[in-house]
Amino acid sequence: MIRKLVLLAALGAILTLPSKGLAQPADAALLDMPFDQIEEQARGSQVRWYMFGGWAHVNDWVDSYVAGEMKKRWGIDLVRVPMDAGVFVNKLLNEKAAGKRTGTIDLLWINGENFKNAKEAGLLFGPFAANLPNVQRYVDPKSVAYDFGYPVDGYEAPYGRAQFVFETDTARIDTPPQTMAALKAWVKANPGRFTYPQPPDFTGSAFIRQVFCAVTGGHEQYLAGWNPDLFARKAPLLWNWLNDIEPFLWQKGRTYPKDSAVLDTLFSRGEVAFGMSYHPPHAQNKILEGSYPETVRTFVLKDGSIYNTHFTAIPFNSPNKAGAMVLANFLISVDAQLSKYDPENWGDFPALDPDRLTPAQRNQFQSVDLGPATLGSDQLDPVAVPEIPSAYLEALEQGWKTHVLDN
Repeated sequence: MIRKLVLLAALGAILTLPSKGLAQPADAALLDMPFDQIEEQARGSQVRWYMFGGWAHVNDWVDSYVAGEMKKRWGIDLVRVPMDAGVFVNKLLNEKAAGKRTGTIDLLWINGENFKNAKEAGLLFGPFAANLPNVQRYVDPKSVAYDFGYPVDGYEAPYGRAQFVFETDTARIDTPPQTMAALKAWVKANPGRFTYPQPPDFTGSAFIRQVFCAVTGGHEQYLAGWNPDLFARKAPLLWNWLNDIEPFLWQKGRTYPKDSAVLDTLFSRGEVAFGMSYHPPHAQNKILEGSYPETVRTFVLKDGSIYNTHFTAIPFNSPNKAGAMVLANFLISVDAQLSKYDPENWGDFPALDPDRLTPAQRNQFQSVDLGPATLGSDQLDPVAVPEIPSAYLEALEQGWKTHVLDN
């Protein structure tokens, strides 16, 4: 979710260093230490969590619920530091290059290409996730084995799940398009009523990946890993699709919303007929805050709806790895996942395996009122398709600039 600003020169230098992120022998002991001892070591400490800070309701949830529980249960002071993932990866690269063995970041909210870059550069501590009791107890290891096609290997702990959805106002449109082909036909028949954020905006990038999978024969062919020959053959189908609709877009395609917030504004004003988000509760959150009319609903396309798991990770030079592990473990607890699932707080989907929950716990999740604008798992799961490897993401973003924006 979260964008990259990695200095390639620094990354090249770092990749020549040892790949493991363990800074000191004492750190390695945490990987085998009983968790109650880790909790005692963390008690009364401070944990600095670097995370995307662009959503006010998420910030409020962290600052109130999460910080309150960390203080109450372990006496831990949680400090939320808003920063895009690409920026803190760059910060860690510079610290690694400078030999800074004690940094200022304890926990990261990270996934996708940022995780891949960080792990390959030896910027992460681990593998720690298998030592978290709530991961052992509640998470299906197969569901978190890969992050955008890249092996996790225990260097991340799951945090939540997201899936791509479209939004429309049912007071204006009764039946939205059901397939990518139908969407294209709708755009051409309704000039000026559709647009998408300009990649590399997170939502805009997700949209073009959604189109890429739909118009090139499905996602399965890409899951084996980056294949430049395959990309060279398939990508022109995407560029043709996007260029074909461009004259019919908002502002005739001469400009694109710079980010998803601009698209949200255009949609709320009725200037465009469809919004989009990589977060299923987004429309309900907007209704609750008064930005969207109560008639807005979300929908997905039958071609498939990409999903991913977002994670937390610990930097190689975290000054409080024990505290970071306690926080990462709490975030994947039933209590935290249930609180996070409530759209009044956030609405983020849980990363827990329902089969590992007790009947009473499953009932708690099933009893959460997601609001009328949010699709349930019964509608999302049948069309869910996994994210393709992050190398495709980067190639698509650069290719969009060359073949669509500058074309």
